[in-house]
Amino acid sequence: MDFFLTDACPLAKLGERPDECCAQPYSDEEVVRFLEEQCGLSRAHPVPGAIFETHDQALDFWAARIAEGRLETPFEVVHVDTHSDLAFGPPGPDFVLKAVLTRRPAARASLDAYRAGVKLDEANYLLFALAFRWISRLTYVRNPRSRQDVPARLLNVSGDIHLRSDVSALMEGVNGIEPVVPFDVIDDYRAFHETGYDFVTMAQSPRYAPESADRIMQLLRPYLCEIPLGAQ
Repeated sequence: MDFFLTDACPLAKLGERPDECCAQPYSDEEVVRFLEEQCGLSRAHPVPGAIFETHDQALDFWAARIAEGRLETPFEVVHVDTHSDLAFGPPGPDFVLKAVLTRRPAARASLDAYRAGVKLDEANYLLFALAFRWISRLTYVRNPRSRQDVPARLLNVSGDIHLRSDVSALMEGVNGIEPVVPFDVIDDYRAFHETGYDFVTMAQSPRYAPESADRIMQLLRPYLCEIPLGAQ
């Protein structure tokens, strides 16, 4: 939801919201125009999806769709956000690159364990999804005021994502070489046009958006056939 703000708000404390003066939400007309013209969504043909509180709950949504056979891995992801969610800030990508990548791919998606160990959060969930080998292509549509927050160590010389560390390289004989994931960054959202999705989700992201932005969730609802989080 914080994509639809005039600026990137500083992260609020747990349980709090950013101050209303940090950014203004886009108008209803601007949000609807983006949903219809850039994302290709239609009220006449709603798409299965969900609206939830935090970014990382997308992993739970995807895991449920994978389990019920409605989503095959790997799949393409279009990430519309002010932040890349690729572990730019602390604690950084080390845990994923050195601990998750050493596991067999089929055993990597232990969401409860990562949360219990305070390793998985809103700012790194896409890095975990990449490590699970769930994503075949990632498109990052940035807010005009987004900062540069893609860790350079995740990218190869072509600018695509290739996860690797010295420790994970020791396990390549068992796990195979980590896949290269094409990565597209779109700085000007007006250049982004998509025509179809299997699923659409939105995170409220309360620590990243002032309370006045919450109305944006209601603007998305007519375009969705909502699936309760975790439902199968």
